Amino acid sequence: MAAQSSPRTSDGEPATSRLASPSADAEGLKRALRALGGGVSIVTAGEGETRTGATVTSATALSIEPPRMFVSLNRSSSTWPVVEQYRHFCINVLGQDHETVANQFSGRGGLRGPERYHGAAWTCLLSGAPVLEDAAAAIDCEVEEAIIRYNHSIVIGRVIGICIGNGGSLIYRDGRYHCLGD
Repeated sequence: MAAQSSPRTSDGEPATSRLASPSADAEGLKRALRALGGGVSIVTAGEGETRTGATVTSATALSIEPPRMFVSLNRSSSTWPVVEQYRHFCINVLGQDHETVANQFSGRGGLRGPERYHGAAWTCLLSGAPVLEDAAAAIDCEVEEAIIRYNHSIVIGRVIGICIGNGGSLIYRDGRYHCLGD
């Protein structure tokens, strides 16, 4: 078995990383993830007085063919049990004018359940999950599978409906919202 050499710089000196950390813990990961800009979406679920939702940056495509999305939801959130019960969710991709609604669904201000829906126009598609009428895009899903890992559920959705809106995208990075134009 050959000995492995240590990483070297282009001039042959031992490489050191300014990114190296003596420990990888939750706080370190949170700090690192603040550098990762993510598209802001609201995951909605439920009907009538059971409606709820959460602001996320974890919604993404799992597969284009077949069309599948996934989102990671904290199992202690009010949204996860409703998604689990109704077996549907909608990923409402937020646009540049949706910072207020993003804050409402993030839990800021103490709004819960149906209270989070005030001040915006909502409809629904095939699944019955709430859809923000002026969303940059809305992706309606039926739950195909939920994978429980640690304190989160990775929810895989079969896409059953799509609406495309207009405008730029809302991005979240380093604790702040940013807008990307058309």
